[in-house]
Amino acid sequence: MEIVVVGRHTEVAPRFREHVEDKLSKVTQLAPYAQRVDVEVTHEPNPRQASSSERIELTVRDKGPVVRAEASASDRYAALDVATTKLLERLRRSHDRRKAKSARREARALPAQDAELQVEVESVVDDASVELADVIPAPTETDVAVETQLGDSPVVVRQKVHKTAPVTVEEAINEMELAGHPFYLFIEAETHQPAVVYHRHGWTYGVIRLDAQAEANE
Repeated sequence: MEIVVVGRHTEVAPRFREHVEDKLSKVTQLAPYAQRVDVEVTHEPNPRQASSSERIELTVRDKGPVVRAEASASDRYAALDVATTKLLERLRRSHDRRKAKSARREARALPAQDAELQVEVESVVDDASVELADVIPAPTETDVAVETQLGDSPVVVRQKVHKTAPVTVEEAINEMELAGHPFYLFIEAETHQPAVVYHRHGWTYGVIRLDAQAEANE
């Protein structure tokens, strides 16, 4: 498994790279088919954000969904410890979920409703009155983050384009939890509608769909 460490606004010392490799050695135990782990180290020079000036973002690239975790602290070693703990927990949950899915295949005789997720589906129409494209240029390169400051304001918008393929609502929920995000944008496999799944509380999720259809990739 390859571990790629890059620094944004900072240099990454060889000693820290070695520490990263040691910390991430357990990844293969939970994700034996992982091909690469991307480690992004970011330093925030603003002294007002000293308590969270060091940010670590970990991304496991596997045959299945991408698994991510990130953390910030005043010390990058501490941030790495927290991010690694989150990552291993998400990989463990993914491993357990695969085992549960295998068990469900063996119990297909049970009523289908016993295995269904309770998902609240909401329909919305995009009626945005402000075209942000006139202010914020859309990125064109896949998986490369682009940050844009809005004029002289302190507001910074970070954008990234991801490759995607239509998925089911259940698959979107799984990928959202693996990425550790409170929401997940996706194209619904059956309707080809742009949609967002989000976590509400407990084991309850919500889905917002746009009244539109994405073009299917040929």
